[in-house]
Amino acid sequence: MPRLTPAQRFAAKVTTGPLSLRRGAPGPCHLWTGATNERGYGSFWADGRTVKAHRWSYEQHVGPIPPGLDVDHICRRRACVNPAHLRAVTHRDNILASTNHVARRAAVTHCPAGHPYDETHTYRAPNGTRKCRTCKLARLRAARAAAREPQLATLHTLTTPTTERQAA
Repeated sequence: MPRLTPAQRFAAKVTTGPLSLRRGAPGPCHLWTGATNERGYGSFWADGRTVKAHRWSYEQHVGPIPPGLDVDHICRRRACVNPAHLRAVTHRDNILASTNHVARRAAVTHCPAGHPYDETHTYRAPNGTRKCRTCKLARLRAARAAAREPQLATLHTLTTPTTERQAA
């Protein structure tokens, strides 16, 4: 019996799935039914090594993946190997296209007090997160005022003999 080519073995492990719920992903997903890794990506033995099924599909149908780029699933299904649902993007674009906490935070345009995250109102904290400069200055002013409060002398109204006579 002749040995199957990698393309034939690949095609045997793909089934037509549902339509993508995402815009920009034409046609149905092609779901990988072969082996998957712990994160849900299909894995495939080709060229003497294990490769990710979606990356192999992209390389076979679109071309080589440019250095430094990831293959992004437009349909957001990790088991999809439909080349029309795959695109080569930077790692940052791939992360920001997802629905994880990093993408959700990056999509926020204003601080909770309503100040825009722009050049004048934003600074980067040492851990890399965005912080509102206006809110930080307001907190510092309030903290300094609260620290000064006990040091200030308490003012009492003085009663003088003239004010007592006038009141009577």
